[in-house]
Amino acid sequence: MSVIQSAGTMPRTHTRFEKARILGARALQISMGAPLYVSEEELREAFMHELIQLYGTEEAKVRFVLDPLKIATLEYESDRIPIDIEAADNE
Repeated sequence: MSVIQSAGTMPRTHTRFEKARILGARALQISMGAPLYVSEEELREAFMHELIQLYGTEEAKVRFVLDPLKIATLEYESDRIPIDIEAADNE
């Protein structure tokens, strides 16, 4: 789970529903052409095993992942998504 630190507050983790909302929104942005917050090299390194299975060893060195949800997940796990959700008050 990712921990988000706001200025002057304790870090909090997202619930699975908040995480799904953040990843879905970011994946939509990526699919519509938004700039990525991870480099092509980082994508290649994170998904090299999958790329080798799809394209072979030599071609995997020049390819990178195009799946917006996988890219959004990598951005989320490295705390680079500039999206946060306000915690709901249950009172």
